[in-house]
Amino acid sequence: MSDSTCPLSLVGRHALVGGATQGIGRACAESFARAGASVTIMGRNGDGLAQVMAGLAKTATQTHHTLLVDYTNWRTVQSAVLAHVASVGIVHIVLHNTGGPPAGLAIDAAPEDFTKAFELHVLTGQAIVQACAPGMRDAKYGRIINITSTSVITPIRGLGISNTIRAAVANWGRTLAGELAPFGITVNTILPGFTRTARLAAIFKGRASRAASTVEEVERAAIATIPAGRLGEADEIASVALFLASPAASYVNGVNLPVDGGRTAMQS
Repeated sequence: MSDSTCPLSLVGRHALVGGATQGIGRACAESFARAGASVTIMGRNGDGLAQVMAGLAKTATQTHHTLLVDYTNWRTVQSAVLAHVASVGIVHIVLHNTGGPPAGLAIDAAPEDFTKAFELHVLTGQAIVQACAPGMRDAKYGRIINITSTSVITPIRGLGISNTIRAAVANWGRTLAGELAPFGITVNTILPGFTRTARLAAIFKGRASRAASTVEEVERAAIATIPAGRLGEADEIASVALFLASPAASYVNGVNLPVDGGRTAMQS
């Protein structure tokens, strides 16, 4: 059972976190562990998983695990997660998170590029959720949290494939939210804005190169669109994920939640 004295406690819960070797995924894994959850961190970099594993908070009630998987093959991920669930028992929380598709205009992308992205983000997510949902139903407690982008609301120029696939993930999540709610399972999607991660650094570098500008100039232009006047931090996204994963968020379901310093509010 979870600790009823703290609505954000995850004691007695097990969380499965994708893309956990860096950025938002890593921050979420660390946040869940500090809240008392046993955490399984997933990724394709074994050394990175080991490094994150070594730094996770741990008490006598927690057992952490690593799961070496490559999200580009959803069938392999499905098999690995099914075997893991059979070994460790119920997974109460799934954080579906993986790196974004390559940058570029939608009109320039080959059809198979969209297929690859769809498999990476939607089919892999479906495989993971199907593996974990029966246990969530049995426990009458489940939290599925997708990490996508504010492009779900307003497409971002130069991220054509990502804009398309992120929207698919968000509507997949909202559909599941209605289907799984009767079993005590919520499904929500976090839409990070400009957040200081390796992914954002790569996007800014690409923009600077195409515009014959500097990364610093690109960053300043991005910050100028954010009412908060700064980039977000991965820990700030993780704080929202912790709330959505907790008992405190039991009536929050089917939400696409921007965490972006107010940027999309100014665009709507």
